[in-house]
Amino acid sequence: MTASEQASGQAQRWVLQFCHGYDGPFLDCARQYAVLFQGTPYKVCTVYLTGAPSSDVERGSASDEVIFLDYSSAQVRGLKLGAIRDFRRIAASRDFALCVAHRFKPIYVALLGSTLPVIGVHHAFGDYKRRSRQLFANFFRKRLALLGVSNAVRDDIRACLPEWPTERIETLYNRIDVEAVQAEQVSREAAREHLGLPQDAWVVGNVGRLHPDKDQATLIRGFAQALPHLPAGSLLAIMGSGRLENQLKILAAELGVRESVRFLGQVPNGRRYFKAFDVFVLTSDHEPFGMVLLEAIAAGVMVLATDCGGAPEVVGEPEALFALGDDMTLASRLSAASSAELKRVEHAVKASFTDEGGYARFWSLPCVASLMPSRTP
Repeated sequence: MTASEQASGQAQRWVLQFCHGYDGPFLDCARQYAVLFQGTPYKVCTVYLTGAPSSDVERGSASDEVIFLDYSSAQVRGLKLGAIRDFRRIAASRDFALCVAHRFKPIYVALLGSTLPVIGVHHAFGDYKRRSRQLFANFFRKRLALLGVSNAVRDDIRACLPEWPTERIETLYNRIDVEAVQAEQVSREAAREHLGLPQDAWVVGNVGRLHPDKDQATLIRGFAQALPHLPAGSLLAIMGSGRLENQLKILAAELGVRESVRFLGQVPNGRRYFKAFDVFVLTSDHEPFGMVLLEAIAAGVMVLATDCGGAPEVVGEPEALFALGDDMTLASRLSAASSAELKRVEHAVKASFTDEGGYARFWSLPCVASLMPSRTP
């Protein structure tokens, strides 16, 4: 206890954030939840179950303390007894009021390794399809509340846990620090130079693993159909790598658009270069949220997306959506997006997808109030 705490007669209270790892978007997810407690008397300790210690991750976590347990994926299969022991030790090390746990494994460890109330954040579909997980959640229901990153994920959880009160399973959207993201993004000219794209081309962009669930095959088919109606020299630029790369290149050749499709590979800090695109297209099947859409919108890029998962909640415009696998409608959307008439339609990052909006939403949720009655200790 510090001298100031002794003088006030009140110990410092903490929030324990427990993350599976910091790969991909999950470092920013940790940041999003840490900043919910800025401006409150609570300090935040973020713990990563997997991943080696990193000073960059420490800085990106926006937390008062960061702990790396440095387990491998193999070590956290099964009962995870070592992780539970480590979590119990951390939970007992100071006065924690609450645990925020991301994904099922950290929720499991947090509930078994402490008596803390737990807010479980789910970033994917199907986390409670298994009967064993349903039984586990029901057993700990009195000190567990669940958040989905979209209404689509929330509704999936509610369907699996029908006996739960709806206010114990709510939505808190993923968010971005709009100003920070925009400050990181380079100009259109610099982005195109970095990616090796012509300055005068009309460019359709896509970012994601070259994997069936990202469905870049539909994107290539839709682009090939639209190409005769797009500005001369239009290109499709796909940023990412994966096991389908050769198949997708063969598909582009079979459709006669090989020279118009650029496979950019894995691009470090790819969101910095989104201004290189004139339109961004997400063809994924059941994307839980679609953070990449927010990053494209922050870059001022028009977006199109499949009408499934959480993407419609981010995009919001019916004319910017198309059915999963519907390459004909995608072709029509691309043709319309390239026309001067539709360029007046612009997307904006909605308040609910910003740190400020997330803060207001989080502290107004009944499930948060039931586990943590006040933002002041």
